[in-house]
Amino acid sequence: MEKCCSCNCVHHSFGPILVILFGLTFLLGTLGVLASELVAIVWPSIVILGGLGKLLDRKCKCC
Repeated sequence: MEKCCSCNCVHHSFGPILVILFGLTFLLGTLGVLASELVAIVWPSIVILGGLGKLLDRKCKCC
C-alpha cells in the first residue's frame, strides 16, 4: 500500500537535523566536550543555516 503523503525531498529532514545539532551543541557544551567559546559560535550558525534553508527552499513541488 502506498503512503499518500510521503515525500523524499531533502528539506523535510533538514529541520529535524538542525534541531538535533542544536541540542547536541548545548549538550556537548554542558558536558565540557566543547568549549563555551565554540558553543557561542556554533549555535547561532545553526540558526542561520535553518533560516537560509527555509529561504532557499521555495522550489518544493510536494508542499
